[in-house]
Amino acid sequence: MAFVDQAQVEVKAGKGGDGIVSFRHEKFVAMGGPFGGDGGHGGSIIFQVDEGLRTLMDFRYNRHFKAQSGGKGGTKGMTGASAEDKVIRVPQGTLVRDAETGELLGDMVENGQRLVVAKGGRGGRGNIHFATPKNPAPELSENGEPGQVRQVKLELRVLADVGLVGFPSAGKSTLLSVVSNAKPKIAAYHFTTLDPNIGMVRLDDQRDFVMADLPGLIEGASAGVGLGFNFLRHVERTRVLLHLVDMSGIEGQDPYVQYKKIIKELGAYDETLLERPQIVVASKMDMPDSADNFAQFQAQLAADSGLPTQPQLMQISAITHAGVDELLRATADLLATAPAPESYQPEESEAAEQLYRFEEKPAEIQVDWDEEYHCWLVAGPEVEKLAQMTNLQREATIMRFSRQLRHLGVDEQLRAAGAQDGDDVRINGSNFVFEYAD
Repeated sequence: MAFVDQAQVEVKAGKGGDGIVSFRHEKFVAMGGPFGGDGGHGGSIIFQVDEGLRTLMDFRYNRHFKAQSGGKGGTKGMTGASAEDKVIRVPQGTLVRDAETGELLGDMVENGQRLVVAKGGRGGRGNIHFATPKNPAPELSENGEPGQVRQVKLELRVLADVGLVGFPSAGKSTLLSVVSNAKPKIAAYHFTTLDPNIGMVRLDDQRDFVMADLPGLIEGASAGVGLGFNFLRHVERTRVLLHLVDMSGIEGQDPYVQYKKIIKELGAYDETLLERPQIVVASKMDMPDSADNFAQFQAQLAADSGLPTQPQLMQISAITHAGVDELLRATADLLATAPAPESYQPEESEAAEQLYRFEEKPAEIQVDWDEEYHCWLVAGPEVEKLAQMTNLQREATIMRFSRQLRHLGVDEQLRAAGAQDGDDVRINGSNFVFEYAD
């Protein structure tokens, strides 16, 4: 299965059911009155974490999700059936954002965690709710409220306690395959690993942790070079970093220069990554020149005054398993005291006490002349919602809608825009057209 860690989908919640107009007709109930029930609620779109998922592959080909609408109201004041919510499974570590505004809607990290991303519309009211002393037998009802529609961006950040970073072919995949049941692809060329690989590591003392091999870090990764820009985001979730440095020198590269380049890329992407507990792992110590290169690397590391702290340095050979058990125990010890990744983010200053007063805001209404249809076009969230909830089959509800438009100030804005008696006016997003009269 391909690894997919970003996706954008459209979610559409269900419309509420329509309320109805009905009256009591029982033989012995005088002046029966209205008895029309409300519509049922529309289904919402809910994301739920499933720990069995590891990728956003399901969203590559299915980009539209729609919930069912609520049922219509019934006679005898019966409410229509509410639609079931549509539950969509996402992997742990998924960030959910509104694609249009960039607003963070939720961070899905706990198994079973739920997030309502699009709320279903409420059911329209039946005529039983519109009875008044002046109008005891109203022929008024509402259509259901439209469901929320959203463009949602999903971003997966792998959840792992320990992250393996380093240049390609530093031995990250080999180490992961040795210490866990993960089976990453291993070969003697760069960029063998194209996707993050995750494995569960269990020690003899019953301690365990999740380790992730994060691919593609090279010089310039934070600026989009290679694969690093695509996968650097996954490092943010890790609590401890194991920085593997190839000591073999087979390709003629200076191990310390490679180490500094990766440190630079991590800091350029997120400075807080350099504050994470870290172990520098000298890998491939079974090779002929590794011992000499390690001694030189150790001296350079001790003499470097530009490092925030002197990291712990350990030697391993994943092939011979030398030093691997000691590395795992040291990693588990670091995890026992390592803070959560969120603790490295700057704290928000406490907001000063504020006095909030209710201020009624005028409805957002826009009036423009539509050349195509030769009529005035009225747009705005509240006006369009009212139009969708108006039952155009009954004169009483149309008259009520007219009063609502007047209350919102639509008449005044049409007059100010230059509307004349007899001009057609259309509500945006609907087929409702009426004639303007001053």
